[in-house]
This record gives sequence, C-alpha cells and structure tokens, in this order.
Amino acid sequence: MESENFTQKTKRVVLGITKKILLTLTVILLITFSFFYWGVYENGLMAGKVLRISKKGFVFKTYEGKLNLETFGALKGVSPIAESFDFSVEASELELIKQLEDVSLSGERINLYFTKRYMVFPWRGETKYFATKLERSK
Repeated sequence: MESENFTQKTKRVVLGITKKILLTLTVILLITFSFFYWGVYENGLMAGKVLRISKKGFVFKTYEGKLNLETFGALKGVSPIAESFDFSVEASELELIKQLEDVSLSGERINLYFTKRYMVFPWRGETKYFATKLERSK
C-alpha cells in the first residue's frame, strides 16, 4: 500500500511541476509575441512621391506601397529604383489608404510618417515599415 501511496504522491508532484513549467512557458511566449507584434523599433519621416499603393496577397490581403525618395544623383552608381522606400499600411487605416491613392495619382510630393516594427507578420504586411500619417508638402 505504501508504494502506491508514494507513486501517487510522486505523480501529483510531477504533475504540479509540469503545470507550473507549462504556465511559465505560455506566459513567456505571450510576452515575447506581444513585444514583437506591438513593439516599435523606430518612428520616422520620409519625403517623396508615392509610386504605388496596392492591395496584395493570396491568403492575407495587405496594403503595400513604394515611395520614390527623389534623390537622383545623390548616390553614385545606384539605380533610381533602388532609391525608394517600401512600406505597408494596416488594413484598418482606410483614410490613410485613400489619401495615398489620391497622392499617387496626382504625383505630388508628400511627407510620410512611419513606424518600424521588430518583425514581419504575414497578415499585417510585407515590410517592417508601416505608414501612420501622410502630410502633403506645401
């Protein structure tokens, strides 16, 4: 009888330790995911003309854009295409998407405020850079 009692007690202790380890790992994973998902690495501003804004994706539809920085000749031997800034726009930012479409058609120069995140998630966008605000140049 005592060996069964000891076995039961051992199982209970091991089960308790296993639950605590799993709970700790789950909390650590949630904190890590939250940091990489909502954490901001950089805030900044880019100036140029919007070359394109498009809705892309097969499974996850995301909005992607390209900003021409218009620094022709500033970098010797670099193609003007390389002097562009790729960015994503969160799907919930409908007003910003509409403004980007308007300025891409008009060809006017803008200031584009952005946030850089730590990681890329496929349902969010293809880049780490997310446009947050658009300011038309005067």
